[in-house]
Amino acid sequence: MAQTGRPLSPHLQVYKWQVQMVSSILHRVTGILNAVGSLIIVWGLASIAAGPEAFGTFTGVAGSPFGTVLMVGWTLNFFYHLCNGIRHLVQDTGAGYAIETFIRSSWLSIVGAIVLTALVWGYVLLGAQA
Repeated sequence: MAQTGRPLSPHLQVYKWQVQMVSSILHRVTGILNAVGSLIIVWGLASIAAGPEAFGTFTGVAGSPFGTVLMVGWTLNFFYHLCNGIRHLVQDTGAGYAIETFIRSSWLSIVGAIVLTALVWGYVLLGAQA
């Protein structure tokens, strides 16, 4: 094989970061984080089954500042993966591959996840005060 002096495969340093590239990487990362974050849901459900003392421990941890940040982050993670998954389903039909549409749908996934997270946590935090 002749040596050309070029890399055999382009690396991330070669490419200019674009929203489509970030969107693709984030979709993969959020899928993994959703699986890990599901353990929190399992812990909550198991603590309900284990009784009031176990559930009190769970709500104490989940209601702490660290727990709240963790839950808000997991919610944002979940909604981003959901919105971007819907975008992928649309693209599976063959639509949305024009560059402008691809960029717009990538941003829409990000904005949609932020709005949905804000709506859910606004309801949770305001509902807790009522």
